[in-house]
Amino acid sequence: MDANRRQSGIQQLLAAEQEAQQIVNAARAAKLARLRQAKEEAEREIAEYRSQMEAEFQRKVAESSGDSGANVKRLEQETAAKIEQLNQQAASISPEVIQMLLRHVTTVKN
Repeated sequence: MDANRRQSGIQQLLAAEQEAQQIVNAARAAKLARLRQAKEEAEREIAEYRSQMEAEFQRKVAESSGDSGANVKRLEQETAAKIEQLNQQAASISPEVIQMLLRHVTTVKN
């Protein structure tokens, strides 16, 4: 009877070990499934974010390129105004510069 009891105890231990191994394997499989699902969700979110950013970029490019004619015209006006300002300044300083140059050219130092 003692041998039967030992044999029965060993069989119970082996069955418990197999059951534990099945539980561990099931947990590993569930973990892998959750990781795959999380990866897929992250990839979807990344793709969605990328498409939103691309759409916003295209919108901004369209806004700025559609506005480039106005920008060019504004820059031309600003440039013309600055050129006119420089010409006026040069005209106002010109007589003084001529006098200074004549003074330096005609003055002889020993």
